[in-house]
Amino acid sequence: MSAYMIVIATLSDPAGFRDYAVEAAKMIADYGGEYIVRGPGESECLEGDWPDDEKVVISRWPSMDAARRFWHSDDYERIKQLRLGKATVRVRLVDGVSDT
Repeated sequence: MSAYMIVIATLSDPAGFRDYAVEAAKMIADYGGEYIVRGPGESECLEGDWPDDEKVVISRWPSMDAARRFWHSDDYERIKQLRLGKATVRVRLVDGVSDT
C-alpha cells in the first residue's frame, strides 16, 4: 500500500532553503519516492486557519517502510542539516487508501 509524506513548511530563508530542496529531491527519487505536490503553485485555504506563507509538499512512497528508510537514513540526515535555521517544518507520514 502506498504511503504519503506530508510536509508543511514556513520558510524564513527561501534562498538558503533552495540548497536543501534540490538535494532532498534527488534523494527522494533514489529511495523510491515521488513528489505529487511541490510548491510554489497556487493554493487556497478553504476552511480554518492556514497562513498563505505555509508551503505544502506531498510525496508518495511505495510503503510506510520505504518512506521510513529514506527519513531515517544517514544520507538524509546529512541533507536535513541544510535546512536548519531556514525553515520550520511539520512532517507526517500516512498510509494511503487500500486498493482492496
